Amino acid sequence: MPLDPTTAERRALITGATAGIGAAFTRRLAADGWQLVLVARDAARLTEMAGELGSTYGREVETIPADLSTDDGCAVVEQRLTDGSPVHLLVNNAGISLNKPFLRSTAEDEARLLRLNVHAVMRLTLAALRPMTERRDGAVINVSSVAGFGTAMPGSTYSASKAWVTNFSESVGLSARPFGVRVMALCPGYTRTEFHQRAGINMSKTPEWLWLRAEDVVDEALRDLGKGKMVSVPAWKYKVVVAGMRHAPRRLLQAVARDTRGRIGRDER
Repeated sequence: MPLDPTTAERRALITGATAGIGAAFTRRLAADGWQLVLVARDAARLTEMAGELGSTYGREVETIPADLSTDDGCAVVEQRLTDGSPVHLLVNNAGISLNKPFLRSTAEDEARLLRLNVHAVMRLTLAALRPMTERRDGAVINVSSVAGFGTAMPGSTYSASKAWVTNFSESVGLSARPFGVRVMALCPGYTRTEFHQRAGINMSKTPEWLWLRAEDVVDEALRDLGKGKMVSVPAWKYKVVVAGMRHAPRRLLQAVARDTRGRIGRDER
């Protein structure tokens, strides 16, 4: 979505802005001339990122330290979206996975995953869309995943949370479109970020050719947003994967599904 030269300010709010895809969005939009509001849990990393962008692009950057898995954290960001200077693009990037299958998980861990991957996305999208639809201008990118198109990893509830994000984004996008507002689900495959490392997931056996660069994911996402797409799947190889997951017989997908992270044995299920 290019910067409108007739507009004095275009402002983007990005969650999970200090690492991975969020950081790639942050740097790309800063380079394109956007004003930025950055949200992350780690206040020190937010300050570091703001300093980097200030020295590189000469812009002040707003920062909001917030844990979006909590009601208080969501409320702070909601208030910024509704009461502050207008936000023209919301990127809901913050999310987690768990380094354990459901049969060995806890209700507390599963609830935290849902609160960040689902609940926070819903709350912030709703907060952003109200002023956007009133202005008849704006866009929301909800970072989902190719994993949301099927149950490729037995025992992982991450894919279920991302299936919700994709479906939610498409549905809300249809209702926002008549107001000139775009909502898009971004569904990348394996991307070189800190995501798996932070979750403690060993991805060493994942073939090199499956990995994407975060910068390439962001470039394709912004192109697809500009085209008005409601679902963006970066890279042809993952477009093929998604087509297979959508159209292959369910029994075939279940037969080939496996946990590539190898965390649970048959005797532990």
